[in-house]
Amino acid sequence: MSQPLGLDDPYRRLAETVRDYAIFLLDPDGRVATWNPGAQRLKGYRAEEIVGEHFSRFYPEEAVARRWPEQELELAAAQGRFEDEGWRLRKDGSRFWASVVITALRDERGALRGFGKITRDLSERRRQEDILRQSEERFRLLVEAVKDYAIFMLDAEGRVMSWNPGAERIKGYRAVEVIGQHLRIFYPEEARRRRWPEQQLAAARDYGRFEDESLRVRRDGSTFWAHVVVTPVRDASGTLRGYAKVTRDLTDRKRIEALERAERQTNEFLAMLAHELRNPLAPISNALNLLARKPTVDPAELWVREVLVRQTGQMTRLVDDLLDVSRITRAAVVLDRKPVDLRSVVRNAADASRQWFAERGQSFEVRLPEERLIVEADEVRLNQVIQNLLHNAAKYTPDGGRIALSAAREEAAVAIRVCDSGVGMSPELLASAFELFKQGVQGLERRQGGLGVGLTLVQRLVTLHGGSVQAHSDGPGRGSEFVVRLPLREEPAIVREPAAPRAAPSGSGPARRILLVDDNRDAAQALCLLLQADGHQVQVAGDGASGLELARATRPEVVLLDIGLPKMDGYEIARRIRGDPQLEGTVVVAVTGYGQIHDRARASASGFHHHLVKPVEFSALQELLRSLP
Repeated sequence: MSQPLGLDDPYRRLAETVRDYAIFLLDPDGRVATWNPGAQRLKGYRAEEIVGEHFSRFYPEEAVARRWPEQELELAAAQGRFEDEGWRLRKDGSRFWASVVITALRDERGALRGFGKITRDLSERRRQEDILRQSEERFRLLVEAVKDYAIFMLDAEGRVMSWNPGAERIKGYRAVEVIGQHLRIFYPEEARRRRWPEQQLAAARDYGRFEDESLRVRRDGSTFWAHVVVTPVRDASGTLRGYAKVTRDLTDRKRIEALERAERQTNEFLAMLAHELRNPLAPISNALNLLARKPTVDPAELWVREVLVRQTGQMTRLVDDLLDVSRITRAAVVLDRKPVDLRSVVRNAADASRQWFAERGQSFEVRLPEERLIVEADEVRLNQVIQNLLHNAAKYTPDGGRIALSAAREEAAVAIRVCDSGVGMSPELLASAFELFKQGVQGLERRQGGLGVGLTLVQRLVTLHGGSVQAHSDGPGRGSEFVVRLPLREEPAIVREPAAPRAAPSGSGPARRILLVDDNRDAAQALCLLLQADGHQVQVAGDGASGLELARATRPEVVLLDIGLPKMDGYEIARRIRGDPQLEGTVVVAVTGYGQIHDRARASASGFHHHLVKPVEFSALQELLRSLP
């Protein structure tokens, strides 16, 4: 006869000391026969509440409904042991994730006496696994949502194991086409020949990471510039499991960099072009000043002088337009904005422009209101805006045509209108009128001339003032209208009137000892003659080294110094003059074609006292010399 189900005393004492495991016995029918303290802690039942009860009460309803408790006992009886993980119930009805081991207990004759059951609470492990699983799922969803980066896994040999939508978009392969393929397919033939893909993986494996920018190949055979990061993936033991690869298409960035590089080169070209054009303009302008000092009654000579003065002014204006466009596109223009009555600006611009209309027999009308029109503006730049619009109207209006300039209040703004009876504009030209270097169709003779930058300057200067400009036309041959709108401001206590042009002071001032250093012989000779005609003592040097030597020998009061000189540039000469105690008090004036803001700043830092841009208005140089102590 078999002994009753129970534990021998040593084992009972062991079970009763365990608190982290539920250790109890079941009879052959599955009823609880013993109950240790660990079982009470884990499941919540006291021994007197649970002994004799069927162990199925520890299982959720769905498990009981499919007779899972009975099946566990059957499997344990048949196999000697059963192990499982699943949800179990506490006394209070709460669930916990349990690891269960059921062992069949038999007597010496092999008869089944019952079951030993050990239960462990794995809820915390399950929670951590759920967190990890959710994290991995979120990461998977994140990777699959990324469209701008190719993110995929490689095995340890470099074959593709995963493929996200970004990889499909960038490289052109669908997942079914590329998984299992070696990453060599993404590289140009030349890179494959030198085993560059394998070298990248080796570098990532040895150094923990590899980063590269180079060409990659899409499915259609086209190449693109890619930024690539390869990271080795290792398991807990440090064994290499594969590689994570992130690829970014840099095509757009490279295109932007190319555009920025082209813009820098364009600006550098414009600045150099302006400098090179100013060099010949300087001697021409000075030569014309010399001619003007000699009276003549010859009509032909007078006509020649007028043509030269007029065309030199036009050349100077074109060079200034080029530089202004360069400055504005680089945001290098700083406005000196102050309250000003717009009517005065309009009158000054109109007066400065009348010569253009007179030359072509065009009628010109100006209409201004009685009320003041106060705007916050840089009067010099606003004058430039109006003159550019008037010059544009004169160019594209036939001889004998009509131009009208007006300004008036329109609600909270002031509108400046320039109307003409000229060639008009097509809808296509209206849409691009303010684009850089854009011009209307001209004949082969290019009678209108120009560079196509005037309207671009207008638009950008008006925008800097917080305003807008629009072009209107009813079509070719029907004239055009340009409307500039600027915000009005409340009447201030003091309004600055635009300064009227100042008359040049009479007299040439005291005679000065002047050293002129310029490698352009014509420019130097013409300026030398003008200065000598004013009574100054002038010496000339054609390069930097001889200019510095002559300065130290003659100790001039004023040095008129070009910057772009052979042998030694003007910056170095200025620094040496300012550092020479024997030349203390010598005034150093830059007379140069380099006139941008950074050029002026560099000149000041090098020791120049003043900065004049070629072609220098001789009256401005006269005034400077008179102002010196």
